[in-house]
Amino acid sequence: MIPGEELLFCALGGSGEIGMNVNLYGTQGRWLMVDLGLTFADPDYPGIDLILPDLEFIENQRDALAGIVLTHGHEDHIGAIPYLADHLKAPLYATPFTAGLIAEKLEEEGLTGRVKLNVVARDASFEIGPFKLTYVALAHSIPEGNGLLIESPHGRVFHTGDWKIDETPVLGEPSSHDALEQVGEKGILALVCDSTNVFQNEPSGSEAGVHEGLRREVEKARGRVVVTTFASNAARLQTIGRVANETGRRVCMAGRSLDRIVRVAKATGYLRDFPETVDFDEAMRLPKREVLIMATGGQGEQRAALGRIAFGNHDIKLSEGDTVIFSSKIIPGNEAAIGRIMNALSDLGVIIVTDRQAHVHVSGHPGRPELAQMYDWIRPEIIVPVHGEARHMAEHARFALAHGVPKAALQKNGDLVRLAPDGPEKLTEVRVGRLVLDGDVILPADGSTITERRRMSFTGLITVALAVGADGELAGPPLIRPFGLPVEEDREDFVADATDSAERAFNGSLADDQLREAVRLAVRRCATAWTGKKPLVEVMLVRVNQAPA
Repeated sequence: MIPGEELLFCALGGSGEIGMNVNLYGTQGRWLMVDLGLTFADPDYPGIDLILPDLEFIENQRDALAGIVLTHGHEDHIGAIPYLADHLKAPLYATPFTAGLIAEKLEEEGLTGRVKLNVVARDASFEIGPFKLTYVALAHSIPEGNGLLIESPHGRVFHTGDWKIDETPVLGEPSSHDALEQVGEKGILALVCDSTNVFQNEPSGSEAGVHEGLRREVEKARGRVVVTTFASNAARLQTIGRVANETGRRVCMAGRSLDRIVRVAKATGYLRDFPETVDFDEAMRLPKREVLIMATGGQGEQRAALGRIAFGNHDIKLSEGDTVIFSSKIIPGNEAAIGRIMNALSDLGVIIVTDRQAHVHVSGHPGRPELAQMYDWIRPEIIVPVHGEARHMAEHARFALAHGVPKAALQKNGDLVRLAPDGPEKLTEVRVGRLVLDGDVILPADGSTITERRRMSFTGLITVALAVGADGELAGPPLIRPFGLPVEEDREDFVADATDSAERAFNGSLADDQLREAVRLAVRRCATAWTGKKPLVEVMLVRVNQAPA
């Protein structure tokens, strides 16, 4: 659908979920994309680390995509760029710090020069097709968090990105009350706004306030200290580095993404007084009370540094009396994965500290008082909740309407909404979905590969190889191999029984497809009788030429 004399909005990700933010604005035949993020896989996607948005809707009209504007450098806003941006063939726009992160991602994927990356000064205005855009500084948990003032022929939109009100953000600029009031004074059609913390009745708090809580916990520690946080939270890294200096500990970083953030932050003028770091070997040689380790993996990612440390698969080793501080909030859905890591750490005798025991974290998203303040500054005609699960966005709409915002557009991924004229109105639903990055291959999240892998993880797999001679009879006994079936102690007996079932089901007069199916069903029935499960059964049929007698 090509937009006409109207202003359209459509989320391809991030509405109905926390993560994978992709938003489209359309007018006068052109589309503008705001953010291109990913999310991290959960156990429902075995063998998968990253999930990407399915952009089929905009890919089918990529000539109409005028540009992609990035609000800030978190993975759920920029993480899909190295995998999808080259295919879209649209220029990117970002402020210096975010652009530095993107440039490194493009270089890693060999895309430098193939994707045009425009570096835009903070507070600058620029034009993309029929849109005029202005970055507006907002505090967040990463340098250069930005809102976007989007001006179109059919109205002005303020797109917040991720934000909070923080007068002392440690790194970067605090939100400018005057600048936001000025945005509102000229009239705002729609406020497209972060919904993450809408159930939180208190303000999120200042990043500067975390310093004292972290320092107290590190001072109490008698062994090694590991602090895990989001690698992209550069302000938190600054605070942790300061705490290390104050408590006489050397800093060691575990996690490639930490190295990248620190490198880009220094190159763009941040983290100027960050302490020199030591490598893993030196960290393990230092007296325990003289080392502080920053580690990725606080959301339970098994392949990240903290998970590998917890399960003994890392050069960094922890033991009884060491301390791990979770300086981050648990993202909904990650509870089980984080719990597994915490249990593994507890088995080692490690002391665990979270934001429930000490003031070691503040959120980068607005609570209800901050949302109300934003409504008062911006004074929108329409609230469009994004960046939340369904319950977050529904509550955000209710809260905004109760606070005096006249209209709400409660939408989800794929809803094509007309904001003007005479909006908001849902026009239709467009195709949205998920892709998975499986190794180096991008696949549909609901495709056969993931479906088969999921089934194998649930029920197991049996392979059956049949060698059939020229006479149409078996040239030898079937070769059967079970994988993931609960027959450990009776494996040989089960294989013998399954082999017998396959031989009895064999009928050389059947066509190949019919023969494979008959054997498949017989072997599966045998497996069900033994285990109560219905595994996948794959039958391979090989025609062989028998030597003459």
